[in-house]
Amino acid sequence: MRRREALRAGGSVLAASGLFGGFSASAAAADGFDPLGRLELPGAKELVVDDGVAYVAVTDGFATVDVSDPTDPVVLAERRGLLADHSDGPMAGIQDGKLGGDYYALGGPAHPRNGVPYAAVVFDISDPESPEEVLTHETEFYHHNLDTDGETLFLCGNDGAGNPLVCVDIDSGTELGRWSVVDADERWSEVNHRLREFHDVWVEAGIAYCALWNAGTWLLDVSDPADPTPITNVRGLDPVELAQTETRDDRREALLTLPGNDHFAMPQRGGDGRLFAVNEEAWATDADASASELGGVELWDAEAGERLSRIEALPTEDATFSGVWTTAHNFEFVDDRLYTSWYRGGVRVHDVSDPTDPRELAHWRETETTQFWTAQRGPDCVVASSWRDPSADAPESAAALYTFPDPADSDATPTPETAGDGAGLGLLAGAVGVGAAAVARHLRRE
Repeated sequence: MRRREALRAGGSVLAASGLFGGFSASAAAADGFDPLGRLELPGAKELVVDDGVAYVAVTDGFATVDVSDPTDPVVLAERRGLLADHSDGPMAGIQDGKLGGDYYALGGPAHPRNGVPYAAVVFDISDPESPEEVLTHETEFYHHNLDTDGETLFLCGNDGAGNPLVCVDIDSGTELGRWSVVDADERWSEVNHRLREFHDVWVEAGIAYCALWNAGTWLLDVSDPADPTPITNVRGLDPVELAQTETRDDRREALLTLPGNDHFAMPQRGGDGRLFAVNEEAWATDADASASELGGVELWDAEAGERLSRIEALPTEDATFSGVWTTAHNFEFVDDRLYTSWYRGGVRVHDVSDPTDPRELAHWRETETTQFWTAQRGPDCVVASSWRDPSADAPESAAALYTFPDPADSDATPTPETAGDGAGLGLLAGAVGVGAAAVARHLRRE
C-alpha cells in the first residue's frame, strides 16, 4: 500500500469561520458542509495528502502544507523556481505531483511549451519541512501527469507518436520499459495523437490505470516495469472512425465533447478489488446543453468490464469550453466514499457503498470565486484545491487550498471549534484493493 495519498493545496492563512459565502447547488447537500479553512497558494493545482500533510504542485514548483488542523492549514516548505540553473530553466507549467514511499514526484510542463525544461523531478520528503531533490529526469515529451510507487516513475510520454507509458528507475534514472496503445492496436497510429493523449496514470500494487482520452482506459500489469503488459481496457472509441476526423473543427469537437474524454482513473482503495472510477473532462457544443452532455464520473466493475453507474455534472449557464466549466475533474475513491471536484461546479462527496446507486452526501459551490482542481480525503476533513479565482485580476495568483468537514463519518465531523483536537480518521488499514478478480489472477499468474 502506498504510504502517501493524493491531494492539492494553497500561501497566507485566512480565518476559517464566517468568511465563506458559498452555496450548495444540490438539495441533497449535507448541512454544515462549508469550508473550515482556506490558504492562499498562488499557482496551486494538483494536490496529494498523507499523514496530515498536503503536497501541492504550484505551477513553478511545489509546497508542503500541514492540514492536520483543517481550520488552520500552514505552509511547511516551498520549492519554487525548480531547475533554475538549467540552460532552459526554470521549470514551468507544473500541474501534477504524486507520492510513493518517501518520494514526491512532479513534472512539467503540462503542455507543449518552448524554452523550458521537459523533466520529471523527484524529492525525498521524509521530512516534509525540508524536501531534498534526488533525481531530475529530462525527456523529449511534456509531462501532463505522472505517478510513482517509490521505486519507479511512471510517465505519460506524449511524444506525438505512440504516446507511451514510460517507466523510469528512480535510483538510476534509467528507462526500464514502455508501452503504447499503438502497440496493442496499430489502427491507433492513424488517429491524431491529441485524440489519444496519454492524459493520466495511477499505479497501485503493480497495476497502472491509464486514461488515454478517446482511446479509453487501460489497465496494465507493471509489476515488472521493464515489460508493461495490457490486462483489460474499457470505454475506448472506434479508432477507424476517429481516424476520419480530418478537419480541424472535427478534431476539436472529438477532443472536447462526449463520448470519450477519459481523463483520470483509479481503483477503489480499501475495497475488495473489483471497482475503479474514471472521469470524463468534456464540454458541449451549445451553451444551453444539459448537464448530461458534460463530463461526469463513472464507476466500473473491472472483472465484468461493466459500467455500474454515472454521476453527472452540475448545471451551468454556459456548457461550452469557453463558458462556465462544471465538468468533472480530479477525484479520490477511498473505501465507500468518492471525493470529486467539478471546476466551478464545486466539491462533492458521494456514498458509493452501493456502486450502482451513488448517493450525494455533501456539495459546496461558489461559482464566482472558485474553480476546483481536485478533492481528496484528509485527516478528519476533505482537502481541495481551487486553481483560480475567476473574479480576481490575476485568477491563478488567487489559487487556494480549502478544507471541509468530511461527511464520511457523521459522528466525527469536525467544526471550526473542534476540528483540531487530533481525533483523526486515520489511514485505511490492510492491503489496498486494486483491480478485479481477473486482475488479481493475472498478477498471480494463475
